[in-house]
Amino acid sequence: MENPTEFVQWLRSVAPYVHAFRNKTFVVAFPGELVMAGALPVLAHDLSLLHALGIKVVIVHGSRPQVAEQLALRNVPGRFVNGVRITDTAAMECAKEAAGELRLDIEAAFSQGLPNTPMAHAAIRLISGNFITSRPLGVIDGIDYELTGVVRKIAADTIHQILASGNLVMLSPLGFSPTGETFNLTMEEVALNAAMALHADKLIFITETPMMSDAAGVEIHELSSHQAEAVLKAGFLPADTAFYLQHAIKACNNGVPRAHIIPFAQDGSTLLELFTHDGVGTMISHVNLESLRQATVEDVGGIIKLIEPLEADGTLVKRGRELIEREIEYFSVIEHDQVIFGCAALYPFDEEKMGEMACLTVNPEVQAQGDGQRLLIHIENLARARGYTKLFVLTTRTAHWFIKRGFVPASVDDLPKDRQHMYNWQRKSLVLIKNL
Repeated sequence: MENPTEFVQWLRSVAPYVHAFRNKTFVVAFPGELVMAGALPVLAHDLSLLHALGIKVVIVHGSRPQVAEQLALRNVPGRFVNGVRITDTAAMECAKEAAGELRLDIEAAFSQGLPNTPMAHAAIRLISGNFITSRPLGVIDGIDYELTGVVRKIAADTIHQILASGNLVMLSPLGFSPTGETFNLTMEEVALNAAMALHADKLIFITETPMMSDAAGVEIHELSSHQAEAVLKAGFLPADTAFYLQHAIKACNNGVPRAHIIPFAQDGSTLLELFTHDGVGTMISHVNLESLRQATVEDVGGIIKLIEPLEADGTLVKRGRELIEREIEYFSVIEHDQVIFGCAALYPFDEEKMGEMACLTVNPEVQAQGDGQRLLIHIENLARARGYTKLFVLTTRTAHWFIKRGFVPASVDDLPKDRQHMYNWQRKSLVLIKNL
């Protein structure tokens, strides 16, 4: 191993996600294009790793290119209206054949056990069956969609039992009616309905589409469902991307906390999206994931993890756990998806109408994203709300950052009397004050 330290730091950084995801249910859907691109074995490795981490995984596969291939072999043209396939008897036979072949390919991928691969020593069972009840889409605007169907019900109780027994579940884009008919469904609709019925924690689309971008070409990493609806309405997204986003929004508006749209072109994209702060796809959530809020005792561990490296190199004064617990009411934190990425404290000096901002810290991985500025503004607003006229900081390393934001150099004599008595003359921190 070239750099053991980096590996250890990386492993520690993913630990909060591992804890957060254990025993959660993820519905992971991917198109037939992923299989045709030869990416199925790698995806099986990555999903097996999620399973090994205690995540309950439901897989939904698409089959559009495989159905098109079967139709071409029979010289039968495919028929579409508004992007929806009209499934006649010939197309239905092709859909069945494609689904059967894909099912075998996927089962084979999850049966790998080669040494030195993520599947080594894994005995994963993939269970599929008649879990989807469906009905015909019917006649719309005079068009009979024949054997194209829509989901009526997902056998959620049965699927939960299978997941609870340590197995994975696979759903194909086919459904069955109580009269014994088979209907052709879209992968996106099956995944959406499965996520809603199972009360899944995440709906994940691993797509053939590139990273979602706004009208100016800037990548979109995160949207609330309201923002996503505005993006959809603006009409600049390609049709395939818009179709995925439409289903992601519907999931978030119907009880699924998070939906992800992740391009499969990048190796390991699913793991990168789930276990890194910024990810490599687009995450849609019903609420804004990032919150800047008052700290609680439950946040002490996260705060300590943030400030320990800065205490070690002398940037911050050492604070023991007990001290932080006692003073937690003074702290604010920036939390992203249940992981703390920044903190700051406001210590009161009511008599002089002054406040001290201390312990301003942001995770190095996200320091370029403006969280330090957001924390500063938040602390300034808290100070103003308390009627303070001045905010001061003591710093040995970051004076320039504060000066750029309106703080001016001052002396120890300008501090509140109580703070003058506590000044550490060995550290010789610079005193900076800002008028509010």
